Amino acid sequence: MNVIHKIGRRKTSVARIYMSKGKGAITVNKKPYSEFFDTSSLQYKVLQPFALTNTKDQFDLSVTVKGGGINGQAEAIRLAISRALCEIDEEFKGLLKKEGLLTRDPRMVERKKFGQKKARKKFQFSKR
Repeated sequence: MNVIHKIGRRKTSVARIYMSKGKGAITVNKKPYSEFFDTSSLQYKVLQPFALTNTKDQFDLSVTVKGGGINGQAEAIRLAISRALCEIDEEFKGLLKKEGLLTRDPRMVERKKFGQKKARKKFQFSKR
């Protein structure tokens, strides 16, 4: 098995992963993933595709992630890992799709419009 390169996105975060056979080492921006994602909920999000497919310590990951916040980055990595696992074994596709891990979440921040305070909020209207 060669190195598999996949991209995952969420909000403004972009994650590029390089997956190869190994012992389960995950580095995110040249740091161990447990150091990069300090809370357990974010670590769970990153490892969720491996837990569902029972491939926890079989692959080494090298991840570069840019943009967005820490939560969006974790979800972008999760999408990229899910896509890579589907390329390795086609049977994983059904499991991951059922959990919603193969769907790119399209929700983005709405832009601010001119003549308004924010995206939806308006300046106070005075009739008289």
